[in-house]
Amino acid sequence: MININEVLETNKMVEKQNLDVRTITLGISLLDCIDSDLNKVNEKIYNKITTLAKDLVATGQEIEKEFGIPIVNKRISVTPISLVGGAACKTPDDFVTIAKTLDRARKDVGVNFIGGYSALVSKGMTTADELLIRSIPKALAETELVCSSVNLGSTKTGINMDAVRLMGDIIKETAELTKDNDSIGCSKLVVFCNAPDDNPFMAGAFHGVTEADAIINVGVSGPGVVKSALESVRGENFEVLCETIKKTAFKVTRVGQLVAQEASKRLNVPFGIVDLSLAPTPAIGDSVADILCEIGLEYAGAPGTTAALALLNDQVKKGGVMASSYVGGLSGAFIPVSEDQGMIDAVNAGALTIEKLEAMTCVCSVGLDMIAIPGDTKPTTIAGIIADELAIGMVNQKTTAVRVIPVIGKGVGDSAEFGGLLGYAPIMPVNQFSCDAFVNRGGRIPAPIHSFKN
Repeated sequence: MININEVLETNKMVEKQNLDVRTITLGISLLDCIDSDLNKVNEKIYNKITTLAKDLVATGQEIEKEFGIPIVNKRISVTPISLVGGAACKTPDDFVTIAKTLDRARKDVGVNFIGGYSALVSKGMTTADELLIRSIPKALAETELVCSSVNLGSTKTGINMDAVRLMGDIIKETAELTKDNDSIGCSKLVVFCNAPDDNPFMAGAFHGVTEADAIINVGVSGPGVVKSALESVRGENFEVLCETIKKTAFKVTRVGQLVAQEASKRLNVPFGIVDLSLAPTPAIGDSVADILCEIGLEYAGAPGTTAALALLNDQVKKGGVMASSYVGGLSGAFIPVSEDQGMIDAVNAGALTIEKLEAMTCVCSVGLDMIAIPGDTKPTTIAGIIADELAIGMVNQKTTAVRVIPVIGKGVGDSAEFGGLLGYAPIMPVNQFSCDAFVNRGGRIPAPIHSFKN
């Protein structure tokens, strides 16, 4: 049972340490919207979203007021659109009409983001998958808050290198089409290995085909809370450090569990999961990098960073699992550069590089996230970066992702401004040696030997 005393216990966390529920995400299945007539598909999608989500924002606001817990975003995720639009869409532009419908429905119900303009192509691409992928640059340029994701690999199937190579071109084209706004379209596009079906965080949220018709998933975030707790055990040994993180994560997850149960009850939609991800914001004191510094590093990126992040991630998950029977999504720690002032400071100090971030990926929740790179970076180089990141996920049986932003017209020494939760980012240097022959081979990198468990 969760009682009001637990909420009161977290009051200080909310007021002083930036604790928040980062998102309530309503997952909606659009499988019953499939039709061979494109106009009917769009009509069905709009009607279903606006019917099921009409009370989502108001309900989130009621819970905020009643319990005093900030709920930063109210979001929607939908069935991967390549599946929904496959019967009706014959060109990339046909898929773009669905993206515009999603954006219109999002706007009319008042949510912050809608995710699921997605394709799942870890083993191969259908015609519909390829059409959707080719439509992504235009779809993201011509909509406001639609988010797109593509799953390119998995531990079970390997890595679809044809799709990886294509995504190098797509990311570059998306950057070009939104170059007047620091290529911000790429901030709404993420590629995955082992993408989870129940992730409430953008840009990677989609509603998996194994999910119910509608579901409530909640994402909780509290980097400031963890840092504050660690300040009280400065100089103590690792056992004390780990126990402190674990106990703090337990309390934070209980807040998410409460909000999820309340939202589920009030919306009459089943509760799915709580995602306990230490997701930073540009606000001072809301930084994962600052936690790493509190553990004992001068900057994120210093020797010992990967070990400190591994420790943090593991204890966060252990505390979270004890607090809720349904912890899911990406749970752990996000390390987006643009959204974390401590990460930005580390880049500017020369302590943090893309190569070090890749190493950190081995032990954290996502991967190379919200990293701005020079606008003249080749598509093949972007594909190589993606392949490296996906290989980590495939071999380690974990989710990894890439959200890089080649900022057209800018280079190392410049910075890109995205605004809001997306923050700003210094342009990071990229290894200039060629991987063209590697990514142009085509085909699929096979699944690792330990994937055969049947």
